[in-house]
Amino acid sequence: MGRSVFLNEQINALLLHHARQGSQVVRLKAGDPLIFGRGVEEMEALQKAGIPYVIVPGLSSALTGATYAGIPLTHKSLSRSVAILSAHEPDVLPWAALAQLDTVVILMGSRHLETIAAALLQAGQKLATPVAIIVRAGDPDQQVWTGTLGSLPNVGQSNLSPALIVVGEVVSLRQVVLPGIPVPMSKPSKPLAGQTILVTRAETQASALTDLLRQHGARVLELPTLAIVPPASWDPMDEAIANLNSYDWLLLTSANAVSFWMNRLADHGLDSRALAGIQIAVVGSKTAETLAGYGLRPDLMPTEFVADALLDALPDPQGSRFLFPRVESGGREVLVKGLQERGADVTEIAAYQSVCPEQADPQVIEALRARQVDVLTFASSKTVQHFGLLMQRAGLDETAWDPPVQIVAIGPKTADTCREVLGRVDLMPSDYTLPALVELLLRRP
Repeated sequence: MGRSVFLNEQINALLLHHARQGSQVVRLKAGDPLIFGRGVEEMEALQKAGIPYVIVPGLSSALTGATYAGIPLTHKSLSRSVAILSAHEPDVLPWAALAQLDTVVILMGSRHLETIAAALLQAGQKLATPVAIIVRAGDPDQQVWTGTLGSLPNVGQSNLSPALIVVGEVVSLRQVVLPGIPVPMSKPSKPLAGQTILVTRAETQASALTDLLRQHGARVLELPTLAIVPPASWDPMDEAIANLNSYDWLLLTSANAVSFWMNRLADHGLDSRALAGIQIAVVGSKTAETLAGYGLRPDLMPTEFVADALLDALPDPQGSRFLFPRVESGGREVLVKGLQERGADVTEIAAYQSVCPEQADPQVIEALRARQVDVLTFASSKTVQHFGLLMQRAGLDETAWDPPVQIVAIGPKTADTCREVLGRVDLMPSDYTLPALVELLLRRP
């Protein structure tokens, strides 16, 4: 979707090539394939080749864009007729006829605002006729300009693509459909609209935070700073599984540890029943949620979602044996040392590795370099450390995240790492969860 890099003839050739190879081909288009989508040309090529096809109707941006902006294209009193047109070549359009209609919806016209206004005025439209320009309709950074035909030529043409233009009295109903929206240039009512937020979680985990942010209107850039892979050797985990009955407690401090541990049990032909008689302690609601996916509930989860809180929550560990599957690079030294000082026997085993990707997405790097990112989010110390490493490789320094860019850490340990690697931290939720992090962003000034 988006701007095509292929000529229509090249697209036709691709469709024919893959179809003749026996593939089921999906030709995905933005909007409806038969509304300025050049779908007919492609269907003609398929027909000539004797290749069957099915048309799946889509929703044209001419309709959905206006709705996202709160503009009804029809109204029983104001608009009983609508025209949808492409202004790619405005000089060939029948402006005299179009000016007689109640509502005109114009696609591909952002480069011809002055020409469009002059043509409609010359054809009889009034200077005071309401006009709306909807930029990037439906995106988190959607913007809407409202004015009149008389003021349309004065609108700058930069950053107006892709844009939808609506001309007609129905534009005035925007305050009825979406009350309280400021004019003339406004954004959607979602609180994070217009904000670009960087998510640095592992690619397999980023969607949870990304989805939450997008629900509130944010534009999200994902920069995976972690790649979660198996440990260098399974031997320590296999040995622990072979001696599972010798342990009193299983400590799980991350969702990754849960997944790799339970999956390795399955590799040995075991399931949750193998943990009968062993108490399970976890840190964090996400860890508990992942554990629940395997039909297990923790025996202990501290109210504060940090590993060190387990020390206060655990009963006297004297003489107990603890099995601690964790990331191969280590961590949680305070927890392990605290248990050992209280007489516990702790066996640490590598359950997985958290490695830094080779390079960052060039588009994200460019956005940081151009200071187009408003918020950096970090959900673990490792994400901060690897972010710093990726920035060094890309030749970026702290000037890319100097204020007003905000740095948000999910908890105290991550916040400390932010101060160490990035020089500061600006925000941290009181509850160390992703929903609390998002709620903090919603409440900030």
